[in-house]
This record gives sequence, C-alpha cells and structure tokens, in this order.
Amino acid sequence: MVRIAVDLNRCQGYAQCAFLAPEIFAMHGDEALLYDPDADEAPREKLDRAAAACPVQAILVDAVEPDDAEPGAPDVPAEEVSRAR
Repeated sequence: MVRIAVDLNRCQGYAQCAFLAPEIFAMHGDEALLYDPDADEAPREKLDRAAAACPVQAILVDAVEPDDAEPGAPDVPAEEVSRAR
C-alpha cells in the first residue's frame, strides 16, 4: 500500500498529477485537488512520475506496510479527506 500526502497550501492547481495519474488524482473545478491518500501499489510508477512532475513539489508518496496502518482507523472516501483539508 502507498500513502499519499499533498500539501494543499502549496498546491497551485497545475494538474500535472491528474494528467499523469488520473486514477489517483482529479481536479474538481479549477483549483480543488481530489486524491486517494491510501492508493494501491499498482500505479506506483505513475505516482512517482506525478510527484516528480509537480512544479511546487507538493506531493509526498510513501510506502506503507499493512502492519503500519492504524488499527480501527475508518476508511474515508478521498473526496471527504480532500475537502476537509
């Protein structure tokens, strides 16, 4: 599993991540970025490219072992997580 963190204060909405990894990132309107913070390992190469392509380096991708996940942590849809930030 991969955990993704986006510094939404730094993000300027260039949408390079949404272009390179549309299964993880999506733009909502002109400036709001939606993303899945706990993405599958499958698109890791796309994720790494998307993070590297961010002009303001707002994306952090980190591998997480299943044992590292917080026990009992609720699964929250990506849209709700992104809106809360």
